Amino acid sequence: MRLSVFQKVLWGLVAIAIVGFVWLQVSTKGEQRTGEPAFRADFELTDHQGMVQTDEDFAGRWMLVFFGFANCPDVCPTTLAEVAAVMDALGSDATQVQPLFISIDPERDTPEQLAEFVPAFEANIIGLTGTPDQIKRTSESFRVYFEKIEEAASPDGYTMGHSSQLFLFDPQGGYVGAWTYGTPAEEIVADLKARMSL
Repeated sequence: MRLSVFQKVLWGLVAIAIVGFVWLQVSTKGEQRTGEPAFRADFELTDHQGMVQTDEDFAGRWMLVFFGFANCPDVCPTTLAEVAAVMDALGSDATQVQPLFISIDPERDTPEQLAEFVPAFEANIIGLTGTPDQIKRTSESFRVYFEKIEEAASPDGYTMGHSSQLFLFDPQGGYVGAWTYGTPAEEIVADLKARMSL
């Protein structure tokens, strides 16, 4: 079976994301031994209702954070569907968790565009976007990779390559860990509940 150019690009992006995730785990292992989080959530962005939100607005709640874009053909909607399944499975504990979708495509992902995209998952996901500079600074603070890739078959002639892990931050905004793309919702729920009960 021959792969199309688009499929080859997607598989290449998955490989890059895996390498980036492994680097993230290795680079933060030493810091985590000290009991301090490897890094903290740090952002000031606009949500899908046009309100400015910062990491401090979610103090006291666990945060599930995923970086992606609304025109993503598969990885982003699949991950957000998993997040919705996680939130549903948490039951009453879901009030302690805030899922966030941070766009890495500010050129297309306006608050209005995100307002059409994130509510479709029915999980109280907040979509966040900003200026290109805000998105760049946010991605750097989260150690997330992304790039614009020319692709004639995609909307507006381009797609976005990006890291695909789902981040978890504690109620103080400290990084706790991440799940790779494709981790089943059941596994995430079990891990999250165990951490929340500590």
